[in-house]
Amino acid sequence: MDTRYSRQILFHPIGRSGQEKLGKSRVAIVGMGALGTVLSNHMVRAGVGFVRIIDRDFVEPSNLQRQMLYDESDAAEHLPKAIAAHAKLTKINSAVTIEPIVADLTAYNAEELLADVDLVLDATDNFQVRYLVNDVCVKHGIPWVYGGAVSATGTFTAIRPGITPCLRCLFPEAPNPGEMPTCDTAGVIGPIIHIVASYQATEAFKLLVGATDELNPNLEHFEIWHNRHQQIKVVNARRDDCPTCGQKQFSFLQPDTQDGQAVSLCGRDTVQISPAIAMTLDLNALADRLSPLGQIEQNKFLLRFRVDSYTLVIFPDGRVLVQGTDDVSLARSLHAKYIGA
Repeated sequence: MDTRYSRQILFHPIGRSGQEKLGKSRVAIVGMGALGTVLSNHMVRAGVGFVRIIDRDFVEPSNLQRQMLYDESDAAEHLPKAIAAHAKLTKINSAVTIEPIVADLTAYNAEELLADVDLVLDATDNFQVRYLVNDVCVKHGIPWVYGGAVSATGTFTAIRPGITPCLRCLFPEAPNPGEMPTCDTAGVIGPIIHIVASYQATEAFKLLVGATDELNPNLEHFEIWHNRHQQIKVVNARRDDCPTCGQKQFSFLQPDTQDGQAVSLCGRDTVQISPAIAMTLDLNALADRLSPLGQIEQNKFLLRFRVDSYTLVIFPDGRVLVQGTDDVSLARSLHAKYIGA
């Protein structure tokens, strides 16, 4: 341990005792896109003992500009991000237990995936998932670090249930779809990713080693192209009427059992359809059935089916990305036609 982590141990606020705490810590990272690749790098290199990486997507060429763990071969093979990241991270530090989860974080699995860790790091790209993370963390008393980055702008804050305001104290309602810029609509430059994720990782280290007096009490906001930095004091922003931390109403943990969820992914010309109940698809059998109808590409993690101007990316858990449209009704129709209702 002394050789690998010697410079980190020499940093007095961590020291040997802090390094031992890091080695016993369990962290979950939700999202293995741009922020997630930097965050996981920091956690694994620092010697955090257990790191669970959760992501629903696969590597595409457009990711390579800012998602620092991936390379061209990952994109060519359409590898799930969690799987590609796991392969890279285990080569960085074989002593860390890294658990890759290829899944969409939903009300059905969120507690299972997040409730057994010491800290959750937000590397997602939408508020609905963040509210879900917030529900789990407040319910189970788990600290988490919120972060977001788009264009040249970034934001982060550390959330400690029962001590700081939770996410719904700060943002009572999620923005409507299309209201907020995304990396797919407004672009993003790589440096803002590293700045935000590095601040998040620093807050994570403070939490894991018990240096809570050193935590940043603000919601920090950066715009690095025009050199703007804003500190928003949120220490007194906790709300007694907050549905989550005030009233303990965990509405985002209530699954919609009526129908599979279908959401248009902003700016990506893609609709994601998630099954209403847990399932396991036989991708080989599905490939045999679909091959006469269109072009098939397959690896052991997913199946890509191209028909007309659409591509259906099908995962073993029943989740499907319908690429080539942002029309939810059309996507459901294609799903029903080729996969089944």
